[in-house]
Amino acid sequence: MTTVRVEAIGIAAPGLHGWSEGAAVLDGRVAYGSEPLVLPAPELLPPNERRRTTQVIRLALQAGREALAGSPRAADSLCTVFASSLGDAEIVDRICRALNEPGRPVSPTLFHNSVHNAPAGYWSIATGATGASTSVAAFDRTFQAALLEAYSFVAVEANPVLLIGYDHPAPEPLRTHTPVAIPFATALLLGPSSDATTGTEIALAFCGDEPDTMPDPALESLRLGNPIARALPLIAAIAARRMGRVVLPYSSSVSLAVQCRS
Repeated sequence: MTTVRVEAIGIAAPGLHGWSEGAAVLDGRVAYGSEPLVLPAPELLPPNERRRTTQVIRLALQAGREALAGSPRAADSLCTVFASSLGDAEIVDRICRALNEPGRPVSPTLFHNSVHNAPAGYWSIATGATGASTSVAAFDRTFQAALLEAYSFVAVEANPVLLIGYDHPAPEPLRTHTPVAIPFATALLLGPSSDATTGTEIALAFCGDEPDTMPDPALESLRLGNPIARALPLIAAIAARRMGRVVLPYSSSVSLAVQCRS
């Protein structure tokens, strides 16, 4: 069975402000409290680019930066997989409103932030990363599809990959038509199992079992409130050093089993 190693994790969500705090909650040492998530301007970016960032871009960069800080690897040694079910709905909303105004005043900044891989571009500017990058969207199975993409790349190419998943609620009236109710981002730095002796090894396989849920009702609400938060059973198992199999939803008839071992 091919394995890759989860070397570092980042997380940004209400009540889960970073991996140290988040791991303590996810492994049961600290009770979960849904404090609002505050996203600072990304200091890694030059001032001009920093001013152009949106909440979605800040969310992605926050999680990615934390995972990178938890590893000795340099950003320019990593390939990346960015994952978002929704993209930047705030930008979509602002463009749609502009198109209904006289003269259709869509700014260049809005336009270049509207593409699905905009966070990947800002990450490259912020860190100097020039490795291969893929941006994934698969509705409410986006994290699972991105995990499979990143896992496959590491297994085949033997190159480390930083997976950054993120989704932020859309403004009204789009919000009522999207699956994102709560901001959430997580980043997993995956490397070949032979490269390190720390971290958690994982192997993926499809199965027909029911997906795992979170035992805490508030964390289960978070899991269901954001497609990227479907990762919670997996990262909770890693936080608690609970080895064994975690099952994530993948399609109406197939689940994704993640076998974890130290």
